[in-house]
Amino acid sequence: MNAKIETIVKALDSKKAVDIEVLEIGTLTVVADYFVIAAGTSNTHVRALADEVEFKLAEEGITPRQIEGRATGWILLDYSDVVVHVFIGEQREHYNLEKLWADAEKVDISSLITE
Repeated sequence: MNAKIETIVKALDSKKAVDIEVLEIGTLTVVADYFVIAAGTSNTHVRALADEVEFKLAEEGITPRQIEGRATGWILLDYSDVVVHVFIGEQREHYNLEKLWADAEKVDISSLITE
C-alpha cells in the first residue's frame, strides 16, 4: 500500500474521522491515483481532520500542492497523486463521491483503522 495513503488514513483515524474510504481512481482519470474520503461531525472537526493530515504529511516532508475550502464543509487537500476530501456529513451525502466514482476500486484499509 502507498505510504502516503497509510499516513493519511492513520491521521484521519487518530482524530476520529467518520467512514474513511480510499478509492483507486488512477485507471479512470489523470486527476490523481487515489481519492481519500472522510467525514467529520462539525465544521471544527472537519478542519481538525484536514489539519492533522497536513501536519502528519509535513512531518514526512510532503506538502500539498493546493488546499481548497478551509472555510466550508468540504476541505480538499491535493497531494498530486492523492487527493483528500474531508466533508461534514451532510456535504458528503450531497456530493456522494463514492457513487460518482462507482467504477473505482475500493482499497482495503481495515488494517489501518483502530476499532
